[in-house]
Amino acid sequence: MKLKNAITDVRGIEVGHAQNEEALTGCTVILCRKGAVAGVDVRGGAPGTRETDLLNPINRIQKVHAIVLAGGSAFGLDAASGVMRYLEEQKIGFNTGFAKVPIVPAAILYDLNLGHADVRPDSAMGYLAASRASSAPPGEGNLGAGTGASVGKMRGMKYAMKSGIGTSSMDINDIIIGALVAVNAIGDVVDPKTGKIIAGLRSGSTLAWMKKNQARSAAKSNTVIGVIATNAKLTKAEATKVAQMAQDGLAQSIRPAHTMYDGDTIFALATGEKKADVSTVGAFAAEALAEAIVRAVKMSAPAGGLPGLMKHK
Repeated sequence: MKLKNAITDVRGIEVGHAQNEEALTGCTVILCRKGAVAGVDVRGGAPGTRETDLLNPINRIQKVHAIVLAGGSAFGLDAASGVMRYLEEQKIGFNTGFAKVPIVPAAILYDLNLGHADVRPDSAMGYLAASRASSAPPGEGNLGAGTGASVGKMRGMKYAMKSGIGTSSMDINDIIIGALVAVNAIGDVVDPKTGKIIAGLRSGSTLAWMKKNQARSAAKSNTVIGVIATNAKLTKAEATKVAQMAQDGLAQSIRPAHTMYDGDTIFALATGEKKADVSTVGAFAAEALAEAIVRAVKMSAPAGGLPGLMKHK
């Protein structure tokens, strides 16, 4: 199978974006219409999430039908209700006997400091993103949940850079592993292949600045949120382990990562087509996530007064 370097290389995974380009906010929906075993790892100190407790391996529900990534801070969680409405119309959900209830976990990032703070992803935007979902490679950069994303904010937005959403995939002996991530970190993005900072604080490295200064209260507006998908057959506990190991890719490519100012949250989806070693899947999930993070900044155009690495849309 020839890969397109996208999370949609995993059969059964679809992605749809919706955004408000003037307000600089949006949401991204990852659909798995037949359901996928899911896990999550929440490692940042300021997360905004929905239905993550449901993914605990000790709890009943085994599969989810979509994951929502959204801007808008906690307001953006409303986008998930629109995705539920779309899936209900498609007769997709957990059969309770009286109704099919779509299972739709979500995570948000803070983008109210760019664009218009009073415009956020809502139910209508979530519905629109779900209706646009397809198996085609998703767009990257200033789209969906990455529309208002930025990086390098330890000194406030004056010295920040534009970021966005990125995707990647790889084939490890017929096990397909894909990643999709919206990068809104307080820190700098580093290319793990070179060790060099490619986007972030425009007045030197964030770690160098932190060494000499106290973190600013203005920096409390971050979070990296993403999804790993694989065609591997995994249990909920194993999917949770994959999500946990994938966070290593975040640590490889963002410095610092998992701070009290970030709400870093990674989901993992397993469609169950092929048997696989969970440690191998997790190891390469980290690699895929790191690559997607690098792509998220490389594909982002200037917006909201912030410079971006992509000079055109």
